[in-house]
Amino acid sequence: MIRKVIRIDEDKCTGCGLCAEACHEGAIEMVDGKAKLVRENFCDGFGDCLPACPVNAISFEEREAPEYDEAAVKKAKEAKETNAEAPRAPRPGCPGSAMMRFKREEAAAPAAARAASQLAQWPCQIKLVPTQAPFFDGAKLLIAADCTAYAYANMHEDFMKGKVTIIGCPKLDAVDYAEKLTAIIRDNDIKSVTIVRMEVPCCGGLQRAAENALKASGKFIPWQVMTISRDGRILD
Repeated sequence: MIRKVIRIDEDKCTGCGLCAEACHEGAIEMVDGKAKLVRENFCDGFGDCLPACPVNAISFEEREAPEYDEAAVKKAKEAKETNAEAPRAPRPGCPGSAMMRFKREEAAAPAAARAASQLAQWPCQIKLVPTQAPFFDGAKLLIAADCTAYAYANMHEDFMKGKVTIIGCPKLDAVDYAEKLTAIIRDNDIKSVTIVRMEVPCCGGLQRAAENALKASGKFIPWQVMTISRDGRILD
């Protein structure tokens, strides 16, 4: 049948994944770093994905396509929710996820000495960190994109020092951090929040998740966003 479906311009697509998140039907997936309409029968033609695309790579077109299958969409959603709610077996004492707190000594170091790490706790990945932990009590929270530590040379001294640092990448993790960040901010005595992101569009997902978490927490906490360029400069 001829009907309206979306069209994704692969040349414009930056692979940020925001359209896949916005598609409630699950018609879009990320394939080899690009957004793809992988299930034409899941596309309802309403275009919730269009405003989510930061580079206007998505448009409508009328062409031969299978009929929208509402029953299949509903079944896929139910299966996804069931898998998300299924209890997971506890990991048998994995040393990599054990919580640690590091004590950093303030000491004058020779100019030629190597810079000391300012990471104050472990774990630091948003996916692994517990929502409640002793190191969050009275903490200044730094929410940073993975790549910022590699792009910005003085990350430890300028941003991490004196803060509890948690990191993530919304593109690689393909999750919305908002729910977990909300719990961290809501259930702990967080004094301030600093968000450090890269200039690339996909990093907007981390910023939005943090901003939504601040709103959902019901708390009024000082916060700021810092953006790092790909060549390692602070843009704002």
